[in-house]
Amino acid sequence: MGTRESSIDVAQFIDNLTHFHYREVLMTGATFVAIAAAIVLFPGVENVTQGIQSNVSGGLFALLIAVAILGGTVMGMLGFGFSLIVTPVLVSVIDPTLAVVVLAVPPLIINVFQMGDTGTGIEFVRKQWPLMILAIIGTIIGVVFLTQFSTGPLVPFLIGLIILGYVVFQIVENFVVIEEAHHPIALGAIGLVEGFLLAAANLGPVLPAYFHTFERDAEKYIGGLSMALGTIFATRIILMTFFTDLMTPYRLWLGSVIAVVAIVGLLLGTYLRRIEIDEQKFTWFVIGLLFIISLNIFRNTIPALFL
Repeated sequence: MGTRESSIDVAQFIDNLTHFHYREVLMTGATFVAIAAAIVLFPGVENVTQGIQSNVSGGLFALLIAVAILGGTVMGMLGFGFSLIVTPVLVSVIDPTLAVVVLAVPPLIINVFQMGDTGTGIEFVRKQWPLMILAIIGTIIGVVFLTQFSTGPLVPFLIGLIILGYVVFQIVENFVVIEEAHHPIALGAIGLVEGFLLAAANLGPVLPAYFHTFERDAEKYIGGLSMALGTIFATRIILMTFFTDLMTPYRLWLGSVIAVVAIVGLLLGTYLRRIEIDEQKFTWFVIGLLFIISLNIFRNTIPALFL
């Protein structure tokens, strides 16, 4: 994995930024947008928790910060996992629909950051345009669904089954790489499903799992995911802001604050990824995280569905 230096050359980074290099501009721009939104949209000390409609104690607030940092760290290491880790925790504290809306913001910021970090850009769009178009369509359908219905426990439960099935398949087949899986139509269909699931429930592991069946190079894997997921979250925010009443200034502020915290974890995870880790360990990281996520989903959904 460690295809780049794990250390950071600050002087070189600044020099590249002043010369408007793609990588440095996107990484800095994503961080600046999150910080600026957290400052400009600040609702005032007396209104910090008014939009949550929940009693958030100091200890619980600290836990949420720790979870956001953890989610960012995992995202930096593996290219996905932030929403899958943070969403179940936030849903247990505030209204599920509110959580889904708020958590559209941090993934957009950190995915743009990783697009720059991995150098993923227009070339990926040219090669994978069916994925990008169908992901946007799926996102539109998911946002419409979110405005009309409550996802309830059934959708997350089905997602958990998909994840667990993929984990079992990979272990039984000894982590097989299926080159034929990299098919434009199949990938586009997965993008459609991913867009819908992320928009409706903020849980979308199907695209990371699908990518993992044919791409084990960490930089390409994470770069492709960041481009696709960034597009999905950008579409979600645009739709929720301008075409529905879901995204309010307060929710945008709260999402930006979580994004700033998540960037701290993202930087740590990116550093860890740059340390020389072989393909087998990377694969075990991905499979292990998916397995833990599936168990957590079942923990939250089985009692509501069957008990």
